[in-house]
Amino acid sequence: MNYLLSSIGRKQLMGISGLIMTGFVGGHMAGNLSMFIGPEAFNSYGHAIVSNKPLLYGTEVVLLLALLTHFVMGIWLTRENKKARKGKYAKPTNGDKSAQFASKSMIYHGIALLGFIIWHLLTFKFGNHYDVTYDGVMMRDLFTLMVEKFNQPLYVAGYVALMLTVGVHLSHGFSSSFQSLGFNHPRYTPKIKTLSFLYATVVALGFLSMPIYIYLVY
Repeated sequence: MNYLLSSIGRKQLMGISGLIMTGFVGGHMAGNLSMFIGPEAFNSYGHAIVSNKPLLYGTEVVLLLALLTHFVMGIWLTRENKKARKGKYAKPTNGDKSAQFASKSMIYHGIALLGFIIWHLLTFKFGNHYDVTYDGVMMRDLFTLMVEKFNQPLYVAGYVALMLTVGVHLSHGFSSSFQSLGFNHPRYTPKIKTLSFLYATVVALGFLSMPIYIYLVY
């Protein structure tokens, strides 16, 4: 309990949970790129995931705990920081202003992305169900569902906007997670920030490529 009540403890929990979700998002993006190989590759990838029940349920539990921890710690720390800033009027440097803006806006990115996760689950996990058979194995036809959704202009626009938000959130959050865990050194911090930016860019572009490709080609 003392660990949770300490600012350092909450920041570390937020950092660990953030890194767990960051790793998942990158892996999820990489797996989804199988759609460029074709419908069978994409549907087989999805079928392989849901067929391994222990792995599926274990992953879902870990991600749910990470998401709840990250969100609760984020709200808690944001409220705490707002209270601490009251009465402080010191003028920050330009660099500090930039850092403060990125830090302050993270909570809004997070709320938007929480809404996206719910929207995404309702659309794909619990959405329309189509079946397809490959080599005698029946599986869910997620590719058809994806084509159905990514041919709707408003859906594509919303998805693109939220994937850009994912990129911005990851770019700052990835490096902040390392900082929360104590990896803060003049020599390594700039490299971590560069890695964070590159990782966020690759993930965002990977996700963005899917709706744009589907909308233009299918």
